[in-house]
Amino acid sequence: MRLNKYIAQAGVTSRRKADELIVNGSVKINGVQMKELGYDVTDDDVVEVKGDLIRPTGKLIYIMLNKPNGYITTVEDDKDRPTVMELITDIHERIYPIGRLDYNTTGLLLLTNDGDLANKLAHPKHKVEKTYRARVVGILSSARQNQLRKGVDIGGFVSSPAKIEVIKQSDRSAIVEIQIHEGKNRQVRKMFAAVGNKVMELERVAMGELYLGRLKEGHYRKLTQKEIEYLKNC
Repeated sequence: MRLNKYIAQAGVTSRRKADELIVNGSVKINGVQMKELGYDVTDDDVVEVKGDLIRPTGKLIYIMLNKPNGYITTVEDDKDRPTVMELITDIHERIYPIGRLDYNTTGLLLLTNDGDLANKLAHPKHKVEKTYRARVVGILSSARQNQLRKGVDIGGFVSSPAKIEVIKQSDRSAIVEIQIHEGKNRQVRKMFAAVGNKVMELERVAMGELYLGRLKEGHYRKLTQKEIEYLKNC
């Protein structure tokens, strides 16, 4: 099995992040540092990541978390900030987040130890729509909505057309739902900033046909078989 897939199926991180761990020298094979991305792991190999012995898990876990504000979407943080993993209290398998949400963004986050699914959903060709609800400063005029629908420059990158719906508008702020399929760093915040409306609050409420629903903030649940099949086939 290719090394990055082996690491992903052990529940350490996604294949893409596994490649970074390998290049950074965090992986050892039989006690020797391994930086060869294409290495094929055999049954006799002993694999370590950051000093921890790992093996692929036989049980695949799929979880939806309602991420609260103030948590980092990583397995660990070198600045000792709280991570989303601290919220998962009764899952003994090693799992990791699929994608990310910013420190001060709340809402739907998926976690798994299925490296193949994580790798698939992270690939740009799989355009799973992500729906966010934002509270922004000021009036989101029709002209600004149309800018977002066409795509805006967020600093060297022009966003794809977004779907926009204003839920509530006052003189001081607007509550808006925006749907995008990309996942650039702080993309939604940058998109609203590009048209002159600063984001005050941001929550991801759906990914494709998966909805946050009434899941309480800081709580999580296992995905249904129907939801898992949807993700694998989307």
